[in-house]
Amino acid sequence: MTFAYPVIIHKTPENTYTAVFPDLADCSASGDDLNECLENAYHAMYNWLYVELTEFDGHLPPISHPEDLKLQDGDFVRNISAIMRLTDGYDE
Repeated sequence: MTFAYPVIIHKTPENTYTAVFPDLADCSASGDDLNECLENAYHAMYNWLYVELTEFDGHLPPISHPEDLKLQDGDFVRNISAIMRLTDGYDE
């Protein structure tokens, strides 16, 4: 199954990047450059979704529309998607 959520990217004064998923509670990432930040954001989102689906009730939050997100100067939005295999053995 494929999941996609928006992430807000912000460049810090130290020229690093932070990423925050407004729909996923306490899900964020950072990186020394944009590519590293996006890679770390993907892993943070994947792990957040995995825990929610396997250890909790599996009810995922609704997805915000990028135009509804409150951005600060210099922020931008990307959608990050993850493909998760929810059933063992279906492709074997």
